[in-house]
Amino acid sequence: MPRHDAEFRVYYEDTDAGGVMYHAKYLAFAERGRTEAMRSLGAPVSDLLDNFGLGFFVSALRIAYRRPVRLDELVRVTTWLQSLGGARCRLRQSITCEGTVAADLEVTLACIRVADNKPARIPPLWRGVLGGLVSDAAEQFVS
Repeated sequence: MPRHDAEFRVYYEDTDAGGVMYHAKYLAFAERGRTEAMRSLGAPVSDLLDNFGLGFFVSALRIAYRRPVRLDELVRVTTWLQSLGGARCRLRQSITCEGTVAADLEVTLACIRVADNKPARIPPLWRGVLGGLVSDAAEQFVS
């Protein structure tokens, strides 16, 4: 399936006093997963900014936490495209640990001109990259 997987280790800085990953860190790991997905397909987000003055910003986010992730565990962030419009896209992400889903995310990204924060069309290279993340699976976000 045309999805992207990235693995990350949970460090002490990612956890609370009890060694459980802090809830906001799931978002940071998801961001890293999206960034690595685009980079692996030949379109680093830094090039979008440097060459076009554009950036992707989260305009909507849904997350469902399924199980706690703990210090030193290895998590896998799987990213795939749900929909692609002219200036927006919706991605689905799953964070798993030891084969069990720890969190499901649905993230809507808007392409914005950084200079004035106005919506902008997603350039062709990044449309192609995002299109490469289309999944054949018809999975639904579980709430």
